Amino acid sequence: MSIVSEWNIDQKKMNELIKKESTFEAGKKILTALHTSVHFSIHGGLTIMDDLWAGLEKSAFSIMPTEKDVTIAWNIWHITRIEDLTTNLLISGREQILNDQWLKKIRTSVTDTGNAMTDDEIISFSREIDPCELRNYRVAVGERTKSILSGLNFKDMGKKFDKKALAEILRVGGVTEHPDSIWLLDFWGNKSISGIIKMPLTRHQIVHINDSFRLKDTIFKRKIFYLS
Repeated sequence: MSIVSEWNIDQKKMNELIKKESTFEAGKKILTALHTSVHFSIHGGLTIMDDLWAGLEKSAFSIMPTEKDVTIAWNIWHITRIEDLTTNLLISGREQILNDQWLKKIRTSVTDTGNAMTDDEIISFSREIDPCELRNYRVAVGERTKSILSGLNFKDMGKKFDKKALAEILRVGGVTEHPDSIWLLDFWGNKSISGIIKMPLTRHQIVHINDSFRLKDTIFKRKIFYLS
């Protein structure tokens, strides 16, 4: 059974449980477990993300095996930026994690989710960043999200987001004016907190992590890892 197949079973349970107030807390426990599994372990135990990271050297993060692919670095950045933006600016109404200090440490000027990047831009971004600091950024985002999710209750699930919160995402550079990027504001704006939990915070993450495992396997099987 693939990672995504196993994930679908648990997420389906979570989706059903958080619909009802009587089963909400049980669904929240599954949500916490799903979210923990796609982040690095810092309190013991191994996670899916730990498994992905194991054995990767810096060059592997920037390899795009074919023009139909992205890179491992882009995948991790993409899901982490989206989690940072949607959890903090939308769900909790607080400042995002990413700031000038993080950008300096990660070694990038990119602030958006990367949706509109060309192949050349993806490769350039992936070669320039510091994977260790990208990991640290993901840890920081994950820990903040864990705290925010723990405070949610059933009545929060139906809440939607005002135009001011969505405009803040554009203001901080979380999305760009490019059509392949700006559409995200409408997409998120049509969702409730429950919808954000079901897609960006869970399903969306495992899809890109699964793709990263595929890229990792391709890199090692073709020995691109050693030639880059």
